[in-house]
Amino acid sequence: MDIYQDLVRQLLFTGTDPEWAHQQSLGILQWLDRRGTQPPASWLKQQLQHSCGLADVRLQQSLWNLEFPNPIGLAAGFDKDGVAAGMWSSLGFGFAELGTVTYHAQPGNPRPRLFRLPQDQAVLNRMGFNNQGAARLAARLQQRQQEGGMGLPIGINLGKSKITALSDAVGDYVASFHQLLPWGDYFVVNVSSPNTPGLRSLQDAEQLAPILSALQSENQANKPLLVKIAPDLEEEAIAQVVALAQQYQLAGIIATNTTIRREGLLTSTLGTTGKPVTEEAGGISGAPLRRRSTEVIRLIWQQTQGQLPIIGVGGVFTAKDAWEKITAGASLVQVYTGWIYEGPWMVKRILAGLLDYLQQHNLPSLSSAIGWGHRFPGNR
Repeated sequence: MDIYQDLVRQLLFTGTDPEWAHQQSLGILQWLDRRGTQPPASWLKQQLQHSCGLADVRLQQSLWNLEFPNPIGLAAGFDKDGVAAGMWSSLGFGFAELGTVTYHAQPGNPRPRLFRLPQDQAVLNRMGFNNQGAARLAARLQQRQQEGGMGLPIGINLGKSKITALSDAVGDYVASFHQLLPWGDYFVVNVSSPNTPGLRSLQDAEQLAPILSALQSENQANKPLLVKIAPDLEEEAIAQVVALAQQYQLAGIIATNTTIRREGLLTSTLGTTGKPVTEEAGGISGAPLRRRSTEVIRLIWQQTQGQLPIIGVGGVFTAKDAWEKITAGASLVQVYTGWIYEGPWMVKRILAGLLDYLQQHNLPSLSSAIGWGHRFPGNR
């Protein structure tokens, strides 16, 4: 029996505002994180680690001089302000990405701005980078490091402040990066969210190049720097981003962000607003994104001959979903929407399933499975 899927999810998904539920869940995790060395929080953390975690040397990976205990990470968007940064290892994750954070604190878009689409196993969000700002996150992570660290690699996802003009985007990204540089293990340039006006235009080569150049100039600590792209880019635009990533010696690409496409959705109308989903702004995440994000991963792998690490994200609910992204070329995989639908034991189930796949294909480690589908197309 999975108490989350059999009981908790039904309670959370029935008449509960998704953003309120998210805040309450994050509040509980924050409480556990703050009191993690004191009972009863310490006992609860130990129980979570035991029930949600799975450790196996075959799942470990070294990338960018960082040690990942397993390839499943928490995607950006869940813990934007790092309030539960010390909890994610207890929930079985191999890494976690905080943010999106902007230089200026901002409230985000008007509510309602987060919607579940259960028929599609999806979420529509137009949060708008609501966060407390780079300075607040830096202070919180500094304190957390002094209290014992996070226990796993931590990424920080950087976005542009809404009040900052597109013409001043370079300085905005650099200011956030400068404040947070000591506290992140890797950094992500988010130019692909559909919820900040004009942001996706920064994926264009002419606008993205100055941002990457300035960030790398600031990157005296040589922290891994990645760029996160939209699933809606055409093949030529993806190739241009890949070329820039290689030109500016980025550590990798995250594929992909949410989609603005609405084709194939079973949900026709949002109950909260009464409007057709096709008329609602925001990005779709979850199962509808699964195939496209894997296609983009495969395309990037082909364009780079597997030389540029990829973090795959989009529609991961099961070990099969994760395996498809890894064999398509992803070194690591992130989850968010799938975790909301499947619950806290999902990560352990995925990891156990990945070990089964390794055994089935007689592969010694997860690293040996990365891009395997390109070498053996019949085994994707």
